[in-house]
Amino acid sequence: MPGNETLSHVDEEGGVRMVDVGGKPNERRRAVAAARVAMGAETAAALRSLPKGDALVTARLAGIMAAKRTAELIPLCHPLPLTNVEVAIEVRDAGVDIVATAETTAQTGVEMEALTAASVAALTVYDMAKAVDRDMVVESVRLLEKTKG
Repeated sequence: MPGNETLSHVDEEGGVRMVDVGGKPNERRRAVAAARVAMGAETAAALRSLPKGDALVTARLAGIMAAKRTAELIPLCHPLPLTNVEVAIEVRDAGVDIVATAETTAQTGVEMEALTAASVAALTVYDMAKAVDRDMVVESVRLLEKTKG
């Protein structure tokens, strides 16, 4: 393990625990996460040609809804009062790039909400296109930025 850091959700005996954030001040917090769905060029072209209100809007809404339910999906996450969630989706030549932003004013960060939004949006794109492309891959789910203050 790098440095002197320890796993935040593990106690001294190795048991899991929810992190106590009670002593931390409420601060404005923001996190940005990304995901990619790699696919064939024909699949990307088919998604690109759809009317605005179809698959990509569904994926965007799924990501927003998922961010709002993160604490229900990941057992040790604190439920947070989200002040903003945005999910941007761009179809490229051989894939779909997703960037999710989550914001709150709270005692803990929103990186899990941003990561959940990006992941579920990517899974929704996959679900929408799986009938025509069995070789798609959800990849590169990652945190891009985390800020507070």
